[in-house]
Amino acid sequence: MALDFTALDFETANGFRGSPCSVGLVRVRDGRPVERVHWLMRPPAGFDRFDPRNVGIHGITPEQVAGAPRFAEVFDDMADFIGTDPLVAHNAGFDMGVIESALEVSGRDIPRLDYACSLVMARSTYDLASYALPMAAAEAGHPLVNHHDALADAEACAWIMIDAVGRRAAAAGEAADGSVLESGLAGLLGLAGARLRHLESRPAGTGPESRATRQARGLGPVFDASVNLPHAARLPDLMHWPDEGTNPEPAEDADPAHPLYGQTVVFTGNLGMPRQEAKNRAAAWGAQPASRVNAQTSMLVVGDGFRVEDLNSAVRGGAMGHRKTRDALTRSRQGQHVELVSEPEFLQMLDGNWPAAAG
Repeated sequence: MALDFTALDFETANGFRGSPCSVGLVRVRDGRPVERVHWLMRPPAGFDRFDPRNVGIHGITPEQVAGAPRFAEVFDDMADFIGTDPLVAHNAGFDMGVIESALEVSGRDIPRLDYACSLVMARSTYDLASYALPMAAAEAGHPLVNHHDALADAEACAWIMIDAVGRRAAAAGEAADGSVLESGLAGLLGLAGARLRHLESRPAGTGPESRATRQARGLGPVFDASVNLPHAARLPDLMHWPDEGTNPEPAEDADPAHPLYGQTVVFTGNLGMPRQEAKNRAAAWGAQPASRVNAQTSMLVVGDGFRVEDLNSAVRGGAMGHRKTRDALTRSRQGQHVELVSEPEFLQMLDGNWPAAAG
């Protein structure tokens, strides 16, 4: 199989996506992983404060990276490893956003990078209650044991893409003549109606910065580990939902390749932003927000610290506290396709940043 790419996964120090503290990369040749690398790193200066929420997810502490190089130095080695490969990540918009924002705040040029999303491929190939990385990896036949270890996650992502395009190729009957297989990742993605996307090159300091970077800069020194913050100015934390609010119409110019496009999304529990803001931002990516789980619901976003790991018990019928979650699981067992999405996955689908503190 002419399937060559590099899979990658980042872990970040805080709610700004431009704060990478770990990265794993897996090189794939002819549909098989052949080489792996992993780096710990200090996030870019001024954006290197570690949020306890993030530490609780991946276990990386400031002390562990104190002697590590900054992201910009690591990126040079990353670029050498990647070479001309297209990149693959699970919810690739987030990981490519990590590169873009971290380079922006490091004052570095942004190279052109081609990339594809294993989350999009999983959704178009598998029939799962959740397409979060552990569930998709298990479906691909390579269970993820150490979730949120960047190298383990990158390897899981690689196997998801390998399995998904293999199933697509077999279903399309292309294995016999090889006409699509020989066209590489771009041709294989086409079997699922997907395509390579691009992070466009940009010299440092030119053009508008990404939305995530502008948002982070607007928070002042909140992400700067060298600045002592007063108690009231701690990193943004979770806040309670207000009422349901209104359900805006999907944006007509939304990108059809985005994971939220075409979804009917319902929210339950507490996320790190007001529910109305969550609905507005989902609609901007082409989703139709709704207030109740019904026959049209295709995605339920669950807050209150609901973890990807909890999805296993939920899908097997474990007790869940939210009425909407119980309704969604009941409908799923009856044959309706309703995907459960945890808070971190939903936030990554938006733009990778934790929301700003309420004011």
